[in-house]
Amino acid sequence: MTQTVLAEKNNGVLTLTINRPERRNALDVPTYLGLAEHIWAAGDDKEIRAIVLTGANHYFTAGNDLKDFQAPRPDGDSAGIKFLRSLADCDCPIVAAIEGSAIGIGVTMLQHCDFIYAADNVTFKIPFVPLGLCPEGASSMLMAQIVGTRRATDWLLRGRPFSAQEALEADFITGLCAPGQALQTALDTAHELAALPPEALQTSKRMLKHSLRPKIHAAFDYEWAHFNERLKSAEAQAAFAKFLNKKK
Repeated sequence: MTQTVLAEKNNGVLTLTINRPERRNALDVPTYLGLAEHIWAAGDDKEIRAIVLTGANHYFTAGNDLKDFQAPRPDGDSAGIKFLRSLADCDCPIVAAIEGSAIGIGVTMLQHCDFIYAADNVTFKIPFVPLGLCPEGASSMLMAQIVGTRRATDWLLRGRPFSAQEALEADFITGLCAPGQALQTALDTAHELAALPPEALQTSKRMLKHSLRPKIHAAFDYEWAHFNERLKSAEAQAAFAKFLNKKK
């Protein structure tokens, strides 16, 4: 069986690659849990000083695998929420490298990354409302703080695609690069961070996140209660079925 998360350590940098290219790196339960386990473990590994998050085959992720949305949901945190909590609580700097597209949680997870580099031809999309769903990933709180209320409302309610250039102008991402260069750009930043005094680096990130973390976890809880209800709704299930029928 192919590993859905590839992990590689090099000179203090842990690179995590979402590896489901046959599904455009869509995130399923094992992939979420694999990512979360690596991120949690990085907190206890003194050799890891920065994390790079990327996708296989020059494509970041198509978001949550919609087939999982049609399955019964567990009580408590979903695998996706566990992954998001691991990102939000991580004291190691996280650098994202985006190629192809980032969709759904592929966008909202970036709110919890410290540096984001995207190829200039990348497309972003947050299609929750068109799928009968609602915001997640603490985007109901963080998105407006990052990009402003008007743009957050546009992205989250309309679910329209937006370009890497628009994401840069909105301060949602750190920088643009040529197609095929996002990973190397992210690695360059990660290795620069890894060369800094590690205790000072992690303490500084912890300070930057200190006041936000309790609010982020409260937002996860608030959003998940509504998101879980939306998943069970007739309009959401109809939207999933319509989408998956188009893929046949």
